[in-house]
Amino acid sequence: MATASTTREEKRPGSFYALSAFFALFVVFLYGPVVTILILSFQGPSGGLTFPMNGVSLYWFERLWSGRGTVDIGSAFQRSLILGLTVMVLTVVISVLAGLAFRKKFFGSTALFYVAIASLIVPSIVVSLGIALEFRILDDILRPLLYQIGLLSRRGNSLGLFTSGLGAHLSWTLPFGLLIMFAVFNRLNKSYEEAARDLGASNWQSFRHVVLPMIAPFLIGIALFGFTLSWDEIARSSQTMGSTNTLPLELAALTTTVTTPEIYALGTSVTAVSFTVIFGTLAAFVLLQRRRQRRALAD
Repeated sequence: MATASTTREEKRPGSFYALSAFFALFVVFLYGPVVTILILSFQGPSGGLTFPMNGVSLYWFERLWSGRGTVDIGSAFQRSLILGLTVMVLTVVISVLAGLAFRKKFFGSTALFYVAIASLIVPSIVVSLGIALEFRILDDILRPLLYQIGLLSRRGNSLGLFTSGLGAHLSWTLPFGLLIMFAVFNRLNKSYEEAARDLGASNWQSFRHVVLPMIAPFLIGIALFGFTLSWDEIARSSQTMGSTNTLPLELAALTTTVTTPEIYALGTSVTAVSFTVIFGTLAAFVLLQRRRQRRALAD
């Protein structure tokens, strides 16, 4: 009787299989294009943009990274990597500082909060155009004055990777970091900090030895958000990078001009960097957690 009852309980309804099939189709739809590009990027020298494959080789990767391709992959890769790392660091630091500041109410905090996250609901291309226009207006007003008094050696514009480009990317990554840190600090038990202060810890020591270890997993999440969102951002970069292009912009430009698997090799390289950063960061976090546990057991 018990066996029959267990069998009846374990029998799944037909809706389970229907939903499972739907989820499987969703996964195929989501990752199918990535897998297709990955496979086609390893074609031989005579390969095309569709199946069937013509040989298997690393020819298009070699052509891309040797500088013989249509795009200067090395320079674009370096620009995107440096910008992504800069955005990652600034997103983490500013988010933590903002989270600490918003732990106490102050005048205008609600309005400031909504202003900070407003860029999430504004179309990215509009944000890009607005930032570019803002810098052009500043150039029209400030650069002639600075040129006349000798603070600038030449005329030009301020649009660039670490001016308008950096601001555009931060307008995309910071709202996510702020929302995460606000939620974290809202749930953080202040009694731990109070206990540390009762034991003689300063504000910095309380943050360094009590608060920071508790929020460290969330900081890793914010760092990953910051880097990956900056690494593959196109819309907010389109009007703000000035005379230089990031790697995603180069990839977007190639879609209208390149008719070889070189574009697939570039797409595979971009995806590989994203996954390397994500899994590398997670692996480092796991190792640090295990190291901390070993130290705790040793003590």
